[in-house]
Amino acid sequence: MADAAPRLKSLVERMLGAPLPVRIRAWDGSQAGPPDAPAVVVRNRRALRRLLWKPGELGLARAWVAGDLDVDGDLYTVLDLLTGLVWERGEETPRGTLARARGLAAALRDPEVRGAVRELARLAGPPLPPAPPREEARRARGHLHTRRSDKRAISHHYDVGNDFYEIVLGPSMVYSCAYWPSPDATLEQAQHDKLELVCRKLDLKPGQRLLDVGCGWGSMAVHAAREHGVRVVGITLSQEQAAYARKRVADEGLTDRVEIRVQDYRDVVDGPYDAISSIGMAEHVGAARYLEYARTLYALLAPGGRLLNHQIARRPHRDEAAYRVDEFIDAYVFPDGELQPVGTTVTLLERAGFEVRDVESLREHYGLTLRRWVANLEAGWARAVRLTSPGRARVWRLYMAASALSFERNRIGVNQVLAVRTPDSGHSGLPLRTRTWN
Repeated sequence: MADAAPRLKSLVERMLGAPLPVRIRAWDGSQAGPPDAPAVVVRNRRALRRLLWKPGELGLARAWVAGDLDVDGDLYTVLDLLTGLVWERGEETPRGTLARARGLAAALRDPEVRGAVRELARLAGPPLPPAPPREEARRARGHLHTRRSDKRAISHHYDVGNDFYEIVLGPSMVYSCAYWPSPDATLEQAQHDKLELVCRKLDLKPGQRLLDVGCGWGSMAVHAAREHGVRVVGITLSQEQAAYARKRVADEGLTDRVEIRVQDYRDVVDGPYDAISSIGMAEHVGAARYLEYARTLYALLAPGGRLLNHQIARRPHRDEAAYRVDEFIDAYVFPDGELQPVGTTVTLLERAGFEVRDVESLREHYGLTLRRWVANLEAGWARAVRLTSPGRARVWRLYMAASALSFERNRIGVNQVLAVRTPDSGHSGLPLRTRTWN
């Protein structure tokens, strides 16, 4: 009898204490749920075993990456409908939130939830834990954000393959929030405008020295040297990024002005620099190391030098001590990555000695950027799978689509913080009206 989907729907609703807003289509061909809604496809019983052994985001992530779970319909719509059931919405969590491992113990005190879990276990079949997909990051014991652990984490995320990133990012090869003049502009134009915005905020002049921390594939370094005549040192921990960036520099004829290094920011000792750009890198630093990061950059700047710190931020939590890193992101996307509220970032930069002069939110711009990256990936899906793996491509599709919604719904943001190593004279060098770069 094909009844897996109705049973699943009933069980999930009993555990969550809320109606399921999507259809379920199960491995036996059965369906249940709103007829006009997009469907979550449960391809096999293994998906249920993953959720039972790792209840929460990690179990869901493993089922998605392995192809045990899929979506029939618009992925953005499904993610939006499930927000608040699978992911927390602000500070609220539904009854019996099996979707959060930290709420499982409380949920299981509910007799109805315990009964539903037992029924789900019977439906899932033999209680053997499935192996995690091979795309999951291998975690080493020890302290976070050492030079070795940071290099390993960066390699997991960025050494997927330059050809894969070309599919997702397009010709600009800029992996950070673009700056859109309008929603119908091209991604390449918006990324050019972002790089130019950074250069104008830094007030780059010919002959100055720029340090680009986390230089990626060299886009900022090439733009600053070519368009503003500065000498640039770009640093990254990714060997693949560095090789790609060096080739771009050579192709542009800029080898006399741009040097690309595989180097940790903590090991840069050839200051002072007139300006520092850090675009989409500080998310990897970690809360425990952030003040060290800020002090290191401050020491590398000449008096009057400027820092442009472009960084994703999370919303503050009422109980900051209870904040946990997103399990899916930590296991499959950014191992050891940590987000902080923008207020924390500003405070730590000022504790390091900087004078923070401007904070600009680009939150809506990142939603537009991510949707373009998802469209690029979907358009080049077959090649992306060949270059990496089906699981890796699925990781990126889910990660970018979910992130787009998070920016659009104000669950996370992104900010450009302009800070100055103001000299003892107090003269910052900024104009009276600072937004002259707009």
